[in-house]
Amino acid sequence: MNMGPGGRGGHGGRNMGIAKMPKGGMKLIRRLIRYVAVNYKWSLLAVLVCILITSATTLTSTLFTRTLIDDYILPLTQMEHPDFNPLAHALMKLAAVLIIGALCAYIHSRLMINVSQGTLKRLRIDVFSHMQQLPIKYFDTHAHGNTMSVYTNDIDTLRQMISSMPNLFSSLVTITLTLTSMIVLSLPLTILTILMSFVMIYTTRALGKRSSKFFYSQQTNLGNMNGFVEEMLTGQKVVKIFCHEDEAIDQFQQLNDNLRSSTYNANRVANIVMPVNGNLSNLIYVMTAIFGAMLALRYTVTATPLASPLTPLAGEILPITSALTVGTLVSFLTLIKNFTRPISEVSNQINSIINAVAGAMRVFDVLDAEPEKEEQANVTLVNARENADGTLTETKEQTGVWAWKVAPSASQPIQLIRQRGEVDFFDVDFSYPVIQEDGTEGLGRQVLFDIEMDTDAGQKIALVGGTGAGKTTITNLINRFYDIQDGRILYDGINISSIRRQELRRSLGMVLQETHLFTGTVMENIRYGRLDATDEECIAAAKLVHADDFICRLADGYQTLLSGDGGNLSQGERQLIAIARAAVANPPALILDEATSSIDTRTEQLVQQGMDSLMQGRTTFVIAHRLSTIRNADWIMVMDHGRIIERGNHEQLLALKGKYYQLYTGNELS
Repeated sequence: MNMGPGGRGGHGGRNMGIAKMPKGGMKLIRRLIRYVAVNYKWSLLAVLVCILITSATTLTSTLFTRTLIDDYILPLTQMEHPDFNPLAHALMKLAAVLIIGALCAYIHSRLMINVSQGTLKRLRIDVFSHMQQLPIKYFDTHAHGNTMSVYTNDIDTLRQMISSMPNLFSSLVTITLTLTSMIVLSLPLTILTILMSFVMIYTTRALGKRSSKFFYSQQTNLGNMNGFVEEMLTGQKVVKIFCHEDEAIDQFQQLNDNLRSSTYNANRVANIVMPVNGNLSNLIYVMTAIFGAMLALRYTVTATPLASPLTPLAGEILPITSALTVGTLVSFLTLIKNFTRPISEVSNQINSIINAVAGAMRVFDVLDAEPEKEEQANVTLVNARENADGTLTETKEQTGVWAWKVAPSASQPIQLIRQRGEVDFFDVDFSYPVIQEDGTEGLGRQVLFDIEMDTDAGQKIALVGGTGAGKTTITNLINRFYDIQDGRILYDGINISSIRRQELRRSLGMVLQETHLFTGTVMENIRYGRLDATDEECIAAAKLVHADDFICRLADGYQTLLSGDGGNLSQGERQLIAIARAAVANPPALILDEATSSIDTRTEQLVQQGMDSLMQGRTTFVIAHRLSTIRNADWIMVMDHGRIIERGNHEQLLALKGKYYQLYTGNELS
């Protein structure tokens, strides 16, 4: 197959707050918020209410400092016999307010844990469910390890984003409420604080805007490394056979260096932002304290006849008549911390969100991948019972008779067409899709040319030819793993584009050259062919293909647990289980892609007898390099470079002394 690697588009950006948001980042954030809100809108509403209450209680406690100093502490210091009851009542009210705030903060945290983890769970389900609907070409053009990285690393970054969004809202609420309170307390000090805050924002923005481009690179490099590790794990025997360990280490080192470099660059500025913000915040605090002290001193001088050397200086620099008490100054300085801290938090949260946007891009790339289309598919496969007059009636019981159920439209009656297994090709051309450099899908080189094939029900059709001749491609097209570019493929006279893919594939039992066994028992792997099959039917299928003998010799027989793609079995034993899996499905038609290639000659003869029994009455397509296994085929199609160059039975093709004769005898003709 001519498959290109999966491509990724570049990214630009626009500025949001502190750091540089990748192109389309705000759209992804809005999409994620909608995704979360669909299932947790009431929880999110409760979180927002709790955030507002928590912010309000925090602000109340800060402002109470002014009242505490000016109305309670200072008057108490001037009393000969101070009465602490009013102060105690005020502190009790403040404690009640703080308890409410703490309770709301606790509820907010618990709700967000449920929202974030529940969203990730649903997102993983949606991604996996959507992946099951994707065409084979998607997996042929995307590295498996890279796709697996979406489920682990990329979705985990969304957890950071979901957790950061309420905190970001909380910070914005805190900034708004605090700024309002600062204006009420002292407009001159508020102006000074805002001017210095702009310096902090500009500084952190200048530091952070260059890091965003590395976050997406970090996620991509992480996926590439996971893909490489997955390939090395599955191909470890090949690595050791060809002594490729050092080269594999070098390749991994290069991928690891790329990941380290992108991660370092992505986090370098993010780790600097917090200390810079902290120092700038302290600077704002000190400068405001100095000017605030001058204002408070001016108020004190005005209120008392005592002179001070600083009085002329305060009057010249801050010729403002507004009063500033000691309690007001202390409250204002506390508000400065409440004002600058959220700014620092927002900058760090935005950096986390930008990192999450990079992961979200890859997650939504999978969710947005186009699934297999079924626009005109209105034909399904059903069990049928033949009536006395030769007509068919749909039934739920397995009768051994299959029929295509055609539902043209609401105004036309439903038709039942007997499933016979006649597959016909008419002028079929095909090219595999490739991912081009710009990330769009295109067509690679043409691999099939003007394929013509006319089969009858129950025939055994063999496809032979050299590697790359197009044999497997034909079986892929029959299954509609890919759609043809030109021509027609008819199945019992019905265009396969009108048959639902799932129903089409259900009618075609398939045994691949490369077997794949799932984690589970031998019985469960055989039953994978038909989930409602009984144990007796699974055992009968294993006996049919002569797999029962070796299965019974296993430690736990049919209950032997397989793992690691059946690594504790020989290749031939794995192949026998795969054949038994197709046998238990009892499909109307069969496709055997080198089904006996991994079985020794003696076992092959036994399996071939079982396969012959299985193929009775079924149209069967066989791809074989061992030509001795297809001598009894009704039709043998000889393929070369995507074309059928010879066709006939075994004797006819030998008589031609053409390509088939060369393949069968191993002789080159002059």
